[in-house]
Amino acid sequence: MRTFFAMIIAIILSFPAYAFQFKGLDGQVLDLDDWRGQPVLVVNTASLCGFTRQYGDMQQIYDDYGPRGLVVLAVPSDDFRQELSSNEEVADFCRVQTGLTFPITEITPVRGPDAHPFYRWLADDHGAVPAWNFNKALIGPDGALLGFWGSGTRPNARAITRQIRAALP
Repeated sequence: MRTFFAMIIAIILSFPAYAFQFKGLDGQVLDLDDWRGQPVLVVNTASLCGFTRQYGDMQQIYDDYGPRGLVVLAVPSDDFRQELSSNEEVADFCRVQTGLTFPITEITPVRGPDAHPFYRWLADDHGAVPAWNFNKALIGPDGALLGFWGSGTRPNARAITRQIRAALP
């Protein structure tokens, strides 16, 4: 029985990123499987962080590469105590004040025992744990992790855009 459970856990952890879903700011399900075949840049964000200026970079690469298939997904998190207090405030800040048009999840844990399953997959299978806000994970068209970058690497950095271009159809 113990071996059976170990096998089930191993199978679950070996799923590609497209096995995961998030809840969007407006309550809809954001199913990564809906974006199968497309590169997806997933970024843990926080509205009150000093790196918030990277939202503009995220919007720019979404505008530049979105028509060719790139999805940018913002995952607001209060794990570092720099997010607004409600999903409504995040929506106002991101959609109204900042003008972001890419998908945004509700406030979501990205570290520790309460981390969203996608972030547990990153940590457990790839050793990729956000050390701060605005860490970027690029998921390839097949659901594999193509790269993981920290806060100091802007979304429009050559290291990221090169990987994005290579993953586009």
